[in-house]
Amino acid sequence: MYHGQKISLILPTYNEKDSIKKVIGDFERLGVVDEILVINNNAAAGTTEEVKQTTAREIPEPVQGYGQAIRRGLAEASGDLIVVCEPDDTFLAADLFKFLVFSEEVDVVYGSRTIRNYIWEGANMGRFLRWGNWFVAKMIEVLFNTNYLSDVGCTFRLIKRTALEKISPYLMVKSNFFGPEMMIRGYLLRLKCVQIPINYKDRVGKSSVTGDLKKAFTLGMKMICLIIAMRLGIENALIRYLDHHAEK
Repeated sequence: MYHGQKISLILPTYNEKDSIKKVIGDFERLGVVDEILVINNNAAAGTTEEVKQTTAREIPEPVQGYGQAIRRGLAEASGDLIVVCEPDDTFLAADLFKFLVFSEEVDVVYGSRTIRNYIWEGANMGRFLRWGNWFVAKMIEVLFNTNYLSDVGCTFRLIKRTALEKISPYLMVKSNFFGPEMMIRGYLLRLKCVQIPINYKDRVGKSSVTGDLKKAFTLGMKMICLIIAMRLGIENALIRYLDHHAEK
């Protein structure tokens, strides 16, 4: 609990068998998280056995997709403050307290992984990913007149229950370009949002997306197309097309 508010943590998982138990333990030890939901999105064999050794509740989501898994978690969470994070050990669980402090003043708090002082040695945030995220974030900033943004692909984020109820009916993306859609929908609904720098560490295992520069470039192009389409109000058909052709 935080100031009388129940906290739910959502961990979508696909290829994090070797890190998920540690990550859950890190959040458990903070002593403020009331509910941990692991959304098993056709995860690697052995993931369930790792989760069973923790207090987390595992929920299977058979429809493949990063966005689909997070949306399932958002639908299942019962907290007043809902936090989404990766179970790949790239984030520092203690950074949750930064999110909680800012949640006292805004509806949604997004993490940013691109601030140099917070990027740990060995983290997968080379120049291409760092400046690519920065560039796409600036597109959103300019086209939607938002406050300062420096990252579009960071999973670590917090949303209040009241804001989630407003934004949920509009979320459509099932695949891996869900992050910017949620950000833009929030700004269009005039939710109070802020982005804060967070620690970004080396990953346990290889990411199925950002560990491959070709896939990361393709994802970046999808995000750019989505942002332009949302600015023009023609995103529905594009999202259906991109989701349908998403890599399984």
